[in-house]
Amino acid sequence: MSLLARFQQLADKPFTSPTPQVCGQITRMIGLTLEAAGLKVALGDNCRVEVSPSHWAEAEVVGFSGDRIFLMPLHSIEGLRPGARVIPQEAASLVPVGFGLLGRVINGVGKALDGKGPLDAEDWVPLAGEEINPLQRHPISEPLDVGIRAINGLLTVGCGQRLGLFAGSGVGKSVLLGMMTRYTQADITIVGLIGERGREVREFIEHSLGPEGMARSVVVASPADDSPLMRLRAAQLTTRIAEYFRAQGKRVLLLMDSLTRYAQAQREIALAIGEPPATKGYPPSVFAKLPKLVERAGNAAAGQGSITAFYTVLTEGDDQQDPIADSARAILDGHFVLSRGLAEQGHYPAIDIEASISRVMPQVTLPEHLQRALEFKRLYSRYRQNADLISVGAYARGSDPLTDRAIEMLPLINAYLQQGMQESMPLSRSQDELALVMSAPQQSPQVGNMMVSGVRR
Repeated sequence: MSLLARFQQLADKPFTSPTPQVCGQITRMIGLTLEAAGLKVALGDNCRVEVSPSHWAEAEVVGFSGDRIFLMPLHSIEGLRPGARVIPQEAASLVPVGFGLLGRVINGVGKALDGKGPLDAEDWVPLAGEEINPLQRHPISEPLDVGIRAINGLLTVGCGQRLGLFAGSGVGKSVLLGMMTRYTQADITIVGLIGERGREVREFIEHSLGPEGMARSVVVASPADDSPLMRLRAAQLTTRIAEYFRAQGKRVLLLMDSLTRYAQAQREIALAIGEPPATKGYPPSVFAKLPKLVERAGNAAAGQGSITAFYTVLTEGDDQQDPIADSARAILDGHFVLSRGLAEQGHYPAIDIEASISRVMPQVTLPEHLQRALEFKRLYSRYRQNADLISVGAYARGSDPLTDRAIEMLPLINAYLQQGMQESMPLSRSQDELALVMSAPQQSPQVGNMMVSGVRR
């Protein structure tokens, strides 16, 4: 092509001026909150902040006041200087999903933490999932086998149910989660370790999940030293990955440890941008975000998949009236309470049957099974009410027939409620053993020996 022809070709092309890049600057930093000026961005947009000439950090718009924009960084911003440049990102933040994530450990922004190379993502989707019309959700009508005898028999879980695991520190919460991860009859398991100790991440993967459990699981980890925004995103990413597999028609088990750390991360962000505290230091936005996260789990439309979710809730000082615990109880479909007193007695899993409830159990069990479970709880509760009198010998046998039977049945009741860490108890066998216990006219060595097999002493 001649030089004249090339000039003619360039002349025929329409002239387009380059799009100018909008750039703001950091004017103030308080705690973890950055204040920027000179930007036209929306709430939730992502920006890049110049920490040094060779290093840029990602940040999210979390608030604004007039022409001032409040940003929360995802990573460390050590070395940040006044007047640092801030550049908005045009593309929305996308996260990886797909079956290639099975067996992998990722952080809150979808980057691999396990050193196994790049992720084999089938798709990249927005972090926020689509809302489901509540009238289009399939009702919970099918039981889910979690492999725990006390839960299968007395607190039966339904596919698509959302439950809270209320516990203080050191009462066997992580062990119970690991047992459910290994034994639950689900197609895919999504585990979110939010705001916990970094040491626990590897321990949970190696000891609780194991190679077999990890092969069908995705772990999203954001330890306590991550920024509050990273912890917030990790919880949302955990839910988003579960939503993807539900859309593929899979029965998904979602375990999030813990919902309390998610609430605390949102509290840090809200207080940093000036939101006033309300209940015990928690701003109102915390209680607005909790149901938005929890409501994303559950059943989809008929014929599609389901997400059965367990959220751990830390009860500081074993206070069941903690504001997060109280709010979670109201928005979940049931809760299991772990008792420190039972744990100190060596009773594992330390589930307090009296304080626990599964709100969908009547819909997923037969009437005769429900009746046996209620009778079992009645006997257990009656013994607990009179335990002090019985222990000091002040109770006179014959005073109350129900208490007399509860005393006789106590060894069988305790044997039924306890289970070894490496012991799986299918749903059908849990129901059969409950029927066996409740049909025993008196303390039966044969029944007791059948159930103490594998039970931790």
